Amino acid sequence: MSEKKEYNVIGMTCTACANNIEKRLKKIEGIESANVNFAIEKLNIVFDETKVKQEDIINAVKKGGYNLEEEKKTRNVIIPIEGMTCTACANAIEKRVGKLGGVDNVTVNFATEKAIINYNSDMTRLSDIKSAIKKAGYTPLEIDKTDEIDADKLRKEKEIKILWYKFLTATVFAIPLLYIAMGHMIGLPLLKIINPEINPINFAFIQILLTIPIVIAGNKFYINGFRNLIKREPNMDTLVALGTSAAILYGFYGTFEIMNGKLEFTNNLYFESAGVIVAFILLGKYLETVTKGKTSDAIKKLMGLQPKTALVIKDNEEIEIPIDEVEVGDIIIVKPGEKIPVDGIVVEGHTSVDESMLTGESIPVEKNKGNKVVGASFNKNGTIKFKATKVGKDTVLSQIIRLVEDAQGSKAPIAKMADIISGYFVPIVITIAIVSGLIWYFSGATPVFSLTIFIAVLVIACPCALGLATPTAIMVGTGKGAENGVLFKNGGALELTHKLDTIIFDKTGTITEGKPVVTDIIVTDTYSKEEILSIAASAEKGSEHPLGEAIVKKAEEKNISLKKVDKFIAIPGYGIEVIIENKDIYLGNKKLMIEKDIEIIFEKESNKLATEGKTPMYIAINGKLEGIIAVADTVKPSSKDAIRKLHNLGIKVAMITGDNKKTAEAIAKQVGIDIVLAEVLPQDKANEVKKLQKTGDKVAMVGDGINDAPALAQADVGMAIGSGTDVAMESADVVLMKSDLEDVVTAIELSKATIKNIKQNLFWAFGYNTLGIPVAAGLLYAFGGPKLNPMIAGAAMAFSSVSVVTNALRLKRFKPSHKR
Repeated sequence: MSEKKEYNVIGMTCTACANNIEKRLKKIEGIESANVNFAIEKLNIVFDETKVKQEDIINAVKKGGYNLEEEKKTRNVIIPIEGMTCTACANAIEKRVGKLGGVDNVTVNFATEKAIINYNSDMTRLSDIKSAIKKAGYTPLEIDKTDEIDADKLRKEKEIKILWYKFLTATVFAIPLLYIAMGHMIGLPLLKIINPEINPINFAFIQILLTIPIVIAGNKFYINGFRNLIKREPNMDTLVALGTSAAILYGFYGTFEIMNGKLEFTNNLYFESAGVIVAFILLGKYLETVTKGKTSDAIKKLMGLQPKTALVIKDNEEIEIPIDEVEVGDIIIVKPGEKIPVDGIVVEGHTSVDESMLTGESIPVEKNKGNKVVGASFNKNGTIKFKATKVGKDTVLSQIIRLVEDAQGSKAPIAKMADIISGYFVPIVITIAIVSGLIWYFSGATPVFSLTIFIAVLVIACPCALGLATPTAIMVGTGKGAENGVLFKNGGALELTHKLDTIIFDKTGTITEGKPVVTDIIVTDTYSKEEILSIAASAEKGSEHPLGEAIVKKAEEKNISLKKVDKFIAIPGYGIEVIIENKDIYLGNKKLMIEKDIEIIFEKESNKLATEGKTPMYIAINGKLEGIIAVADTVKPSSKDAIRKLHNLGIKVAMITGDNKKTAEAIAKQVGIDIVLAEVLPQDKANEVKKLQKTGDKVAMVGDGINDAPALAQADVGMAIGSGTDVAMESADVVLMKSDLEDVVTAIELSKATIKNIKQNLFWAFGYNTLGIPVAAGLLYAFGGPKLNPMIAGAAMAFSSVSVVTNALRLKRFKPSHKR
């Protein structure tokens, strides 16, 4: 049985680390897939739990020098407690709460009268913890929400702080080191005690003393770098460790030679190169970590949308409880200006709700009794009561967060190319560095010059830029999609969407509203339009047919009173027969009129209605045709504009429907459809998708019903309308949260923008290394150009990763064309 797990990966420094972990895991029997995302430091793994245990996975990663932390729904809460009189009370609470399943740690501080509890919210609830405290004989008070801790956020903030202090330490010592080593060469004053011409030994030793704290600040580069080299899994740290170690060792050699009287070595110690390189790279890692954090802002925004408490009715009283304690079936009150805490159905009241957090649509949606409301949406102006239908991880918001997290943790096909190159990159760079140094040495260059070339090549190469190019852009792109109501379920879907040639739309509920409405009423001189509508609506009141429901709804909208029906007979396939006020009435299709020998007038009008995609309902009173009521499934206002924009993007548009060809072609004509696939049975929709794929087209299917699910799965990209069924959404690659075809355009535009950004990143990363390494190897110098100083190489390496992540962050400025 396959099990899917997500872990935080601790200890990675570049994409070579991520590739090494993947290689190790894929060697283990029973692991079906392992995907390490360096940008968000997570491992997504699918494995057969009958063949491999979680401990085996964790141990395999540990052997590689990294740690895994299971992605659990852990929460840390601080609960104030009333009623404690001594430390024995605190111990009693700790024992009682500690026995609950899912509680990892509990500490009760008698002095502050607070309990600090770390627990897994999948295994136990906050209400269980409070209940345990009560059973121990004490009173849990309201939690101070400001005391809640996000463990992952804290860990990342701590990492950023440590990197900042390490960079500061390295800089504090690197600046005087650089001044002492090189200042006197450009005429800057130097104290006699460390002047190389007066006290050369002191000059060398002061540089050693200043270099030691810098090496300590960058100790991770050396520990990880040499450990991975020994394991034959070299990474970015290996390059830094080898390059700076070579400089330091040569410095020690130079110091030894100075002590033996060879004063010419005072100009070739190279401690300052090592020190400045480490400082620059620490700065680069700090900036990279900070900017990487910004790529997941979308998730943080989504998580921050949910209110912390809910106002629940219990025993006819309004009680404010933490949102974690809300249960399905609870009746919740939401007042104007408050957020709706969980998903539910309105049972009382009416209001307008801002659902822009969910759909990206700024216009508020009216909510009345029976309407659905979604957790985290904003109640604008009325008080409503609603029954909770989905809570916790089942809410729409939680599902959106899960979809976005899964997409951000996945790899797009374009990322595989970068991963393959990154895997071979470091060994190739080490080889180039050694070969370059040796070529220059045997060509007659000094050992110092050859060493400079060796260090510069090692230090300028940066596999991080390659590895960050794709995942950072995908993270920002999927997050931006969520903000605009477009959810990409994986990186592959985000990449493939920009390649689409043809899009197939299901007609009902996708291009059209999916709800028939009365569009035309044609009458003779005997009855007015209102009278005909009143008679027809009275006749259809007992009918469950969608067309009949449309007529009744139209009468309700016009406040037309209905008449008493004395007789009702349904005639399947034809219509109905009723008696109202002693009048014999037939209401139905043309076949019914022919069957009952009623003369068909309005022939011209009915043909015109049919060509417009409308269904004429004939009404005959006492054997004479008195009117036609036309009913149609109207086109959504945005459909025509969306299809025009798709044409502008060079995409062919098809429509698939079970309707007759005439009606389908009428709808297609209204909105500008290229290909009409009419009278298609539900089970044949997937075959129609296959036919278009056989022509070589990349095909997307957009639908909302259960019968669309096979076609959504068959398409290269399946897009489910968010108002559709769970089955359709499960089968799709992209979920469009609004029932608006403009979002199909948004999905394509966002995919194009993201892929363009990825290509820019890859071009920069490849271009940087393609140009940087030959320059570092002395290619320009060989033809009379400049030599690359290792310190400049270190700075360039540090900022290459930052520039890639910063470019990815530009995607945050993306706006769909219909919102510009």
